[in-house]
Amino acid sequence: MPTSTRDARIPTLCVGALHAAHDAMIDLSLRGERLMTIDATLQAPPEVIGPVPEGIRVNFFVTGGSFEGPRLRGRLRTVGQDAFLLRRDGMGQLEVLLTLETDDGALVEARYDGIGDFGEGSYEGFLRGELPERASLHTFPRLRTAHPSYQWLQRLACVGVGSVDLLRSEVRYEIYSLG
Repeated sequence: MPTSTRDARIPTLCVGALHAAHDAMIDLSLRGERLMTIDATLQAPPEVIGPVPEGIRVNFFVTGGSFEGPRLRGRLRTVGQDAFLLRRDGMGQLEVLLTLETDDGALVEARYDGIGDFGEGSYEGFLRGELPERASLHTFPRLRTAHPSYQWLQRLACVGVGSVDLLRSEVRYEIYSLG
């Protein structure tokens, strides 16, 4: 075998060995653990900014709610909002900021982006003042706190699945930590 061909395989073999060693050290499987359920009530009607270049901008303000899980529980502070954008394809982009207050008084910031499927025709319906009854939601929460008892929350990668009932102005999420 010519030297140039043999030498060209060495980096490939080295990279393959590095990937195998890396995979042996780090578990790449996906596992989840239920972190909490969030139930929120929203101000009705929402604050409609209206059509903007990207879609219809709507602000949903949190008026109350609670959260509960195996390791934390408490209430939602009434300072949260979802700066929501309904796209022309019926998909909604969520930008949510909430403050959670645990039963022992710790404050936790929950910030998440996500998507919601409001269905075909929902954009045109919204322009006519018609809210879709329900929508499924998928989010990616990040949690922050200064409280020493809840520092572990900041080490989590989370996903949320939920639904919104716009006729009742209620939202429910199941939040899972991955790892």
